[in-house]
Amino acid sequence: MPTGGKLVAGIVFAALAYWISDLIKPLLPEGSRVGMFSQINALIGLIVGWSLMGKGAGKTYRQSFGYGMTTLAATVFWCLLAWSGYEMIRRSMRMYYDGPVEALQEMAQLFLEYGKLAAQQEVIVPAIIGTIFVSWLTEFFARRWS
Repeated sequence: MPTGGKLVAGIVFAALAYWISDLIKPLLPEGSRVGMFSQINALIGLIVGWSLMGKGAGKTYRQSFGYGMTTLAATVFWCLLAWSGYEMIRRSMRMYYDGPVEALQEMAQLFLEYGKLAAQQEVIVPAIIGTIFVSWLTEFFARRWS
């Protein structure tokens, strides 16, 4: 059931995912096509924020921060999975792999490589500070609208 907390959580985590995606773009290898990178990550942030953070909103601020960090971790996981899966499918269409097992192994390798790329201080610190802020914001509005 839609609530004010879920709405706010979805919107602010979508915005946070978009902003963090923009921080990651300069770290990508030169010549990388970013296309819909920020928008797709924002959509993932919206879905995860609505379902995870929104569900836990309206209790206490301490619990809100915990739900926020969990939501951040889940959003990062799903974004990494989406982009490594996309790259694996793109390469598969070019007959890059000998079989499905090799494709899945390469997808896992891409997942780790993308994770290492995003695990920079310039990304992690703003992500954590932003998560604390949007968790507080979600809790604030969840108390008023629920």
